[in-house]
Parts: sequence; C-alpha cells; structure tokens
Amino acid sequence: MSDITISITDRDGAIHEVQAPTDMNMNLMEIVRSYELAAEGTIGICGGMAMCASCQCYVESNHELPEKGDEEEAMLSEAFFVKDNSRLGCQIHITPELDGLKVTLAPEE
Repeated sequence: MSDITISITDRDGAIHEVQAPTDMNMNLMEIVRSYELAAEGTIGICGGMAMCASCQCYVESNHELPEKGDEEEAMLSEAFFVKDNSRLGCQIHITPELDGLKVTLAPEE
C-alpha cells in the first residue's frame, strides 16, 4: 500500500495535510468525504458521476492532471465560482504522480 500526501484547503480556509491511498481506485472527492472536510451532504451529492459539481475544487499546484472529459466540462460550464483551475474532485483519481497535490474546495452554491 502506498499513500501520497495531499494538501486540501477546506471551505473555511483551514489547510489539511491528508494521506491518500493510491491502490484503492479512489478519487479526490472520496478523500474529502472520508476525512469529513466538508459538511455532510455538501460534497459528492451525485455520488461521483460528474453530474452536480458539488465537489468542485481549485488545483493550486502544478501537477499534470488528465484532460477534462465532456461530462466534467459540461458541469463546470454550469457551476458557480468557476476559475481557470477548477476541476471536479470526483474526476481526479488518486495516483502516485499526485503526491504533493494542493487543492482548495470551491464555495458552496
């Protein structure tokens, strides 16, 4: 089992350094939920299907991420508080290459 460290700034501005497993096929939204870094029922409402944008985050580090898929692009085009570095956490799968990733959770709608 190999874990990586991810820095997540929650919606209150607190920074959390968390350990994320790379061998469990998890995504960033699931990590946020497992550490309870957002209020219950405010993140991952659609269950990680790229259908709600409740897991929108801002990628603050220069990590190379996979290109946005059509579903992610469509959701971000309708979401609030979108920035150039916005991504859906459910579409960022935890891999060893993401060690040191820094993200900030977008505000709730």
